[in-house]
Order: sequence, then C-alpha cells, then structure tokens
Amino acid sequence: MESLQVIKQRFGIIGNDVHLNRAIEKAIRVAPTDISVLVTGESGVGKESIPKIIHHLSHRKHAKYIAVNCGAIPEGTIDSELFGHEKGSFTGATAARSGYFEVADGGTIFLDEVGELPLTTQVRLLRVLENGEFIKVGSSQVQKTNVRIVAATNLKMHEAISKGKFREDLYYRLSTIEINLPPLRERREDIHLLFRKFASDFAQKYKMPTVRLTDDAVKILENYGFPGNIRQLRNIAEQISVVEENRVISTQSLMQYLPSKGTNLPSVIKGENSKSDFNSEREIMYKILFDMRNDINDLKKLTLDLMKGDNVDKLQEENKKLIQKIYKEEKDTLDFKEENSVEVVRFNDKYNDENDYEFAETIDADESLSIQDKEIELIKKSLERNNGKRKLAAKELGISERTLYRKIKQYDL
Repeated sequence: MESLQVIKQRFGIIGNDVHLNRAIEKAIRVAPTDISVLVTGESGVGKESIPKIIHHLSHRKHAKYIAVNCGAIPEGTIDSELFGHEKGSFTGATAARSGYFEVADGGTIFLDEVGELPLTTQVRLLRVLENGEFIKVGSSQVQKTNVRIVAATNLKMHEAISKGKFREDLYYRLSTIEINLPPLRERREDIHLLFRKFASDFAQKYKMPTVRLTDDAVKILENYGFPGNIRQLRNIAEQISVVEENRVISTQSLMQYLPSKGTNLPSVIKGENSKSDFNSEREIMYKILFDMRNDINDLKKLTLDLMKGDNVDKLQEENKKLIQKIYKEEKDTLDFKEENSVEVVRFNDKYNDENDYEFAETIDADESLSIQDKEIELIKKSLERNNGKRKLAAKELGISERTLYRKIKQYDL
C-alpha cells in the first residue's frame, strides 16, 4: 500500500494538518473494499480528491471512474442521466440511452452534491445501493450493475433529513464510512504552503516571476477566515499573480484581495433576533428624541435672547441654523417611524439600559415638547417682528417663502 506522502504527491494534496491526514488515511484503508463512502465538508475544501484516491487504490482502478455533479443536472433529466432511458420514453428521447450506472459497471461513481438529489431519484439510488438493481426511464426491465458509490455533500445531512429533503435510510446506506475534510480556517499552518504552491503554478502558467508575501502579510493570510476555503485561496493567489506589478506582496496590498469580515456571503437572520432588533431600534428612537429635546431647550433660550434684543444679528443666524436642524431631525424621525413601524414613547416614560439612562428625570413635568407648538410660536413671532411680510419672516426662520406660506395655511395663522 502506498504511503501517505506518496498519495499526497500523486493527487496534488498540500498540507500536514492532522485532520487532513486522518481523512486521507481513512480513504486509503477503505479503498480495497466495496463499502459506500460519504465525504463531508464545506464547499471548496477539496472533497473531489477523496473518491479519486479510493478508486485509484481499489481493485476497480482499471474500470471507469465517473464523477457526477448532482446539483448541476436539472431535476427533470437527472433520472435519465443516472439510469438511462428507452426510446420514446419522454419528449426528445429519439433514441435509447445508457445511464452512468450502466456505463460505469465494474467501476466507481462519484456523486458530488448528493444532497441535491430529488426525493424520487433518492428512491432509485437506494435500490442500487441495496441490491445493485435499477430500471431505465420508460422501461420495465430490471438491470443489474456492479458499481462502487462514493458521495459527497456540503450540507448538514441531519438537518436535511429533519426537513424532509433527504431520506434517512439513504443517508445511512451512503455513510457506511464517513470522511470529513476540515475547512481551511482550521488548517492555518497549511494556508501559506497552499498559497506558495498556487503562486508557483500561476507564475509558470502566465510566464512571470512568482509572487511572495512579507512576514506580516503571511500572518494576515493565516488569520483570515476563508469562507470559500481552498477555492477562494486559489482565486486570491491568481488575482495577485496577475494584477500586482510588485512581486513582493505587503500587508496593504494583500488586504485589497481579502473581503472584509472574512466573508462576502449573505448572512441568515434568524427569527430569535427580532427582539434584539426591536430593542436596537428603540434605543435609536430614544436618542433622536433626546437630541430633539435638547435642541428645543436651546431654541427657547435663543428665542428669549432674541426678544431681549442683545446681539440680534448673531442670535438670528444661530436661530436660523437651529431651526433648520430641527426641521431635519423632525423629518428623520418621521421617516424612521414609517420605515421601522416603531411606536414612539413619551418623554415621561422611563427607559433603562445597561448604562442606566433615565430621560424622565431630566424633563420638567410642565414642559411642552411639541415641535408643532414651538413651530407655530416661532412663525407668529417672526411675522409680528416683520409686520406680516412673509419674505422677511421666511429669511429670518431659514426656510423658503413657499414653505412658510404652506405652514401659515396649515396652521391657519
């Protein structure tokens, strides 16, 4: 039997991780038998190498090896692809066709993404595993086949079974021996080895010097999450080899090729997060209202100073800016309420979080916090000071004359 290092070299497997070595050793030991094998692991970890090792080391190595991507074949034709069909069995079946199980008789079939198989096809596959029999589409004749089945999936099979998407009896027939390949983030010592191998390969392919990483860049690479695993690392190495003019890659250059947070995949939001989301929105609403209260207090102070006549020009400019800010915050608050459907609480309600904020204690009981009342009061005073001239009043308030006219009509002033 060939050694572990020889097998790695033959099939281009890079790395010395203990879990990776364990997976390869299991494949070597199970290869001489006809036991069905299920290879599990995340997408991009290199699951396709295991069935090749098993076939090469088995007594079937001189027969056919066929790899089938079950997720890439349409549901309507997958039975025909796997088991064949008779002429005229469906529209477009102009001739009889042999399926993969017939063609690979005596050899090995690798069913990649087996978790994507339709339930009806799973029943047919179970029959092949149990007694080596299958029936072509459109035929009633039972045929025999002698194939070794190695399957692979990136799904959590127990979850798929509980959801009724995969047959439990088929799972146990496929997983007589289960071989799990670890994700790249659990093989950190192998990451730089793989990068160097890919960089060397692409340097030969594109006829250019090999890129290499600085020590700091190596640490960044080894600590990255790699949601796409080896496939993602290979793509990054190719991009850097082609795009970067400098052959020594610094941390800054490397970071441009690593998506932030270690992933560019969409995240799933579960239902139990809805309560925390509501609490977060509520905190935002409290902050907005608290800021508006402070602005109203400032506005009252400015209005009183303005009525006293001290530094009129300066106070009018500050008053104008503050009014514009309040208008914007009022609009933002209304937009926030409409978008999030959050009930706005009164200021005399108490709210306590981990920092023990208590807004109720900062507000006088007889203090009015209605923005509309303050707006009406300001408009009336501005019109009185400008003898009813809307243009001058609008300029003083920092709004357009058209807006002022609409407010006068709205409030029946």
